[in-house]
Amino acid sequence: MESAKSKNKKESQTMEEKLNTLRAGVLGSNDGILTVVGVLFSVAVATTNQFTIFIAGLSDLLACAFSMASGEYASVSTQKDTEKSVVAKEEQLLKTDYDTDLRVVSDYYVDQGVSKETADKIAKDLMSKKPLETIVNVKYDLQLGHYMNPWNAAFSSLFSASAGGIFPLCAMTLSPIAFQWPATILAVCLSVGLTGYLSARLGNGLVKTAIIRNVIVGIITMIIHYSLGILLAA
Repeated sequence: MESAKSKNKKESQTMEEKLNTLRAGVLGSNDGILTVVGVLFSVAVATTNQFTIFIAGLSDLLACAFSMASGEYASVSTQKDTEKSVVAKEEQLLKTDYDTDLRVVSDYYVDQGVSKETADKIAKDLMSKKPLETIVNVKYDLQLGHYMNPWNAAFSSLFSASAGGIFPLCAMTLSPIAFQWPATILAVCLSVGLTGYLSARLGNGLVKTAIIRNVIVGIITMIIHYSLGILLAA
């Protein structure tokens, strides 16, 4: 019987798994903001009826959230299936071509700067104790038993897309009529700036560049849909 400590170790998420869930959340939030504001601007130009604007925005928010969630689920499920397939393949190769895998592990440590003699000893030691775990880690940078969770990514995307879309929806429909446009523009710029900041921090990118890029994309999105609304209302 496995100890509680061993079970907890298997069930705990790796940093890569946590970052993947956060990534799905940040992308979902950004899409929720831009998709909802696009519909709001197009509809608000054509009508001043607040209820109509709200229903259009809410409908798009829900559609975007579930679309993002299903997309993330499908994408991560495919990745998980691929990882499991790789593990199954390597498990078979260990039975039929063990020496080649042993050489691969040794070469890996040689590439890391270890001497050939020491690398051979490390490879033999690791492959004698945890052959499958070692070879999938060396070849594919995978941790055995740790696969991306499609449900985590889906729920993260669902929640964040909904939360992101709330900003422009509330700004447009709850603000006084005289201030709804500037309030929505400000809400969009602040929220996409925040998602730009978070995405840069998660990906170790340039924070300032990511924020500026996201704000510009947000402004362009608003201009396009505002123009589209005018054309449709004409």
